[in-house]
Amino acid sequence: MWKTVWLCGIVLGCWGCSHTFEYHPYELKLQNKYKNINQRNMEELLARDRNRDTVRFIMMGDTQRWYDETKAFVKAVNRRTDVDFVIHGGDITDFGLKKEYYWIHDIMSGLNVPYVAIIGNHDNLGSGEEVYEAMYGALNFSFIYSGIKFVYLNTNALEYDYSMPVPDFKFIEEQIADTSYYHSSVVAMHVPPEGTEFNNNVAKPFQEYIRRLTNLRFCLHAHNHRLMVTDFFQDGLIYYGSDAIVHRNYLLFTVTPDSYTYEVVYF
Repeated sequence: MWKTVWLCGIVLGCWGCSHTFEYHPYELKLQNKYKNINQRNMEELLARDRNRDTVRFIMMGDTQRWYDETKAFVKAVNRRTDVDFVIHGGDITDFGLKKEYYWIHDIMSGLNVPYVAIIGNHDNLGSGEEVYEAMYGALNFSFIYSGIKFVYLNTNALEYDYSMPVPDFKFIEEQIADTSYYHSSVVAMHVPPEGTEFNNNVAKPFQEYIRRLTNLRFCLHAHNHRLMVTDFFQDGLIYYGSDAIVHRNYLLFTVTPDSYTYEVVYF
């Protein structure tokens, strides 16, 4: 018996010498380059702000497991010189795993311009929300760039079993009360109204709240894996939906104080 135990100890000891234990897939210890990504990229973006009349940005999303297409997207964007920043509309990952977050950020960090990412419903799976917060920061955030206030909202209500207020009306109220100067607003989210994961019990109050933002121009979303242009509430406020990256296209917006245009760009 003792010989058996002793031999097992040698085998296990040798195995441990040549192998490293992997962390649990939801373990949250992060390298510094994977921390506070949104905040760091917003700071980089604002450092570039020259308060120009024209802002040009890209809306994309739903990268999930499509790594090759995401790489192709980055290469396509880097061939441009007219883009200020990129919005990732969520579903960064497929299963909310830290490794998935790492893989997508390793690709997206190759962009020549800053990007920010919204949490999607797939990113909430497992302990994906905790990974998102550790890597990207707050679930709701905003910044003002060249006179435009960009407001980013967590709208994945179903993933919380309606146990907390999603969307966060208190956060929206704070954005409405913000006295900083800006001439226009844009609201971005992952799940749009009427989506299964959206809390449609509060869809109309949500619309009424965001409409109180200064000169709200339009809204953005991802989630549906197809291009969409929708006036959900028949009140003139258009929601533009980006496609899944697997279909190899993105939305390019050009916004001025008086007008805006958008186009679908294939790569």
